[in-house]
Amino acid sequence: MSISIAIVEDEKNYNNALKKVINYQQDMKVIAQFFDGNDALNNLASISPDVVMMDIQLQDMLGIEIIFKLRKDMPNTQFIMCTSFEEDEKIFNSLKAGAMGYLVKGESMDKILSSIRDVHNGGAPMSFSIARKVLHHFEKETPEVKGFDELTEREKEILELLSQGLLYKEIADKKFISMDTVKKHVGNIYRKLHVNNKVEAINKLNQTKN
Repeated sequence: MSISIAIVEDEKNYNNALKKVINYQQDMKVIAQFFDGNDALNNLASISPDVVMMDIQLQDMLGIEIIFKLRKDMPNTQFIMCTSFEEDEKIFNSLKAGAMGYLVKGESMDKILSSIRDVHNGGAPMSFSIARKVLHHFEKETPEVKGFDELTEREKEILELLSQGLLYKEIADKKFISMDTVKKHVGNIYRKLHVNNKVEAINKLNQTKN
């Protein structure tokens, strides 16, 4: 089955060029083109393509804003930023909003096509210059896990079991407590570590082990 793609790009020539090259591939097809942000914001969720090629700086709004607003309604769609901007702030705001790829305009069509396939298969494709900036950013960051010391011993135990891949029921059985108690502990863990989900909590736990 071919990969369905929507293009959000206000530069018509580039939008149409992308569509032409993508539709030439046997394993992918453009099912929608948008030339302004508002149109994309109102219609993308109902189309729900596999991949969205998203320009950052649209004439009427930022592509980052569109992703941020639609991400929850489009859990199965992967967003790739395709833009001329390489500023750190735009890169990280895009990734925080939910983009899984970041390509600089001027990349070869081969790179763009391989990136669509990569992101569809669970990858996070980036232009080399962007990947270097991301790595440099994390090299500069000193891991500081706020809130970990606030966890009780039982909460630390449960977080450790979560990191081992155990389900709530398995943790409840292992610790001889109810599922509701496990959920309550997990809620406290999220609150104290200032995270929203299990993956973020486990990442913070792993930082303390480094």
